[in-house]
Amino acid sequence: MPELPEVETVRDGLARHVLGARVDRAEVRRDYSVRRHEGGPVDFAARLPGRRLVEAARRGKYLWLTLDEPGLALLGHLGMSGQLLVRSGDTLATESSHLRVRLHLTAADGEPLTLDFVDQRTFGHLSVAELTSTPDGLPGGLGTDMPLVPEPVSHIARDLLDPAVAEGTPGRAALVDRIRARRTGIKRALLDQTVVSGIGNIYADEALWRASTHYARGTAGMSRAQVSAVLAAAEQVMREALSQGGTSFDALYVNVNGASGYFDRSLAAYGQAGKPCRRCGATIRRDEFMNRSSFSCPVCQPRPRSATR
Repeated sequence: MPELPEVETVRDGLARHVLGARVDRAEVRRDYSVRRHEGGPVDFAARLPGRRLVEAARRGKYLWLTLDEPGLALLGHLGMSGQLLVRSGDTLATESSHLRVRLHLTAADGEPLTLDFVDQRTFGHLSVAELTSTPDGLPGGLGTDMPLVPEPVSHIARDLLDPAVAEGTPGRAALVDRIRARRTGIKRALLDQTVVSGIGNIYADEALWRASTHYARGTAGMSRAQVSAVLAAAEQVMREALSQGGTSFDALYVNVNGASGYFDRSLAAYGQAGKPCRRCGATIRRDEFMNRSSFSCPVCQPRPRSATR
């Protein structure tokens, strides 16, 4: 599933390629892909023509294109396999067999474009959503200066690339306190999108390995410094992944130009079961965790005696 670095790579691509473009026509090829739009596929297709794309913003794994109609945005979630692909020039006629929604655009310079939502596994979705004010009065997410966020995203916490929770800010301090106040394991807290958003299984395992912290370590027993170290490691690993275009294990995750990320070559813990730990040489182990897997080093990340499972 695309995590924060992958979604940020897509957001950045949209910001560079489609902002200022006008929507001429919207085609819904699969109704299920707009299931979160309250008016259904017909209304979705009717709401977009004539609108211009003003901002490309993101919070956690959600991204949105602010429209020039006040208070509205085109909201998207990539799900497990969603892709947003910009077509132009010689690729304009290219069409994926998994195309779910196509927006026909005219760029600010008059060039015809299409923005394709391609989704093999169909867990992703698009909708036209109303914007609502942020409780703290700060910008809704990375890529926007407006203190607005799509209403369906209002319950999602800010992510570690958001300037509002940057290291050293009151927002980061409040996040540390919020994590320490919970009675759960540290990995469960990292995966809770209402606590901190954008971190998935891959980057949680990588961050915990870097911070030499076991995934089941109880948050209530962790010091401020220990929680801060885990968050710093999570931010660091996601920024490194972002610089390499994200993590891609197959052809499902690509950026807006169709290129895959390659941070998977740098993974130290996730998916490395049976291989030696890069830090101490012990064998990385895999444990079952929340119907998925957790990878850790038994030496560098010893399981606490009173661990929260």
